[in-house]
This record gives sequence, C-alpha cells and structure tokens, in this order.
Amino acid sequence: MKPERLIHTIGLNLQRGALSRGAYLKKKKIFAQMGDYVRFQPRIVPLYPELIKFHNNIMVGSGVRFVTHDAVHSVLNRMNIGEFPEMIGCIEVMDNVFIGADSTIMPNVRIGKNVIIGAGSLVSKDCEDNSIYAGVPARKIGNFDDFVAKRLARDYASVAKNQSITEAEKANAWDRFHRNRD
Repeated sequence: MKPERLIHTIGLNLQRGALSRGAYLKKKKIFAQMGDYVRFQPRIVPLYPELIKFHNNIMVGSGVRFVTHDAVHSVLNRMNIGEFPEMIGCIEVMDNVFIGADSTIMPNVRIGKNVIIGAGSLVSKDCEDNSIYAGVPARKIGNFDDFVAKRLARDYASVAKNQSITEAEKANAWDRFHRNRD
C-alpha cells in the first residue's frame, strides 16, 4: 500500500462513526466525488479512489469493497504471450443508495438512484433506479417503492434512538421473533 493511501486508511480508522468517515473522505478529496450525507462504514481506502464517485444520501455498510481494477495482467504477463496492462474501471453510486455489509462493487458499475444492495452481494453490472439487488452475482429482487411502503407500515421491531435500546424495545423484538416462529 502506498504511503498516501495508508495515511488516509489510518485517518479513516480514527473517525468515529460512518458520517464522520464520509466527512473525512470528502474533506480530504479522496474520491472523484463525495456528495452530501454519505455514511461510510469501511475502514480501508480502495485502490484508485479517484475512479469512484458518490452522490448524495448514501450508506455504505461495513466491509464493503470497491474494486476499481483487476490483477489478472500480473499472471498473463508471466506467460510470455503478450504484454497486458492493468485493467481499471470507474464506479458511480447515485443518490439514495444503501449498500449492505460485505458487498463487493466491481469496476465499470453504476448504481442508480434509490437502490438497495443486499448484504454480501457481488455487483458486477449496473443497477437500475428504484430497485433492490442481492446475491452473487447481484440480481434485481424487488422494487424500492414497494420496500419503502412496507417500512412506512412499521410492522417491525425498532429502536427510537440509534445505537441505544430500551428494555421495552428488547422485549418487543423478542416477542416478534418468537411470534413469527410459532
């Protein structure tokens, strides 16, 4: 890892919370573009961050990897069949996107507006607006507007304050958990 990338990775790790990490990345101009209210959980600055653009209102879950290159050229170049340069590609994440934990975003991918990427997904192709994607490889599994409507119905356990849970909220979550299994 080059010194500048290492320094920014350390700086990223010193930030408290996803919103602070997003602000750090924006202030240091690490990515090609960093919009407003970008929450960034990963603790590593990807290689070639200048090939990545984030628009507004984005949540990137922990362990998400942005891959802007491949390394197959290093194998091909040792086979004496030709000279192969390193392949690179851009990544763009549009407005109102959630990328679930441990997902991988491959080069030359645009994630459209109002998109949810399920945890552990491998995104190797563009994701269309107003959609939900999941899987390896990621496939469209739902509609963003339908998801929002379900969440507005509030038929799920929740907490009133982020990262804080009351005894009543715990009891409600366990009650719902057991009720759905009886």
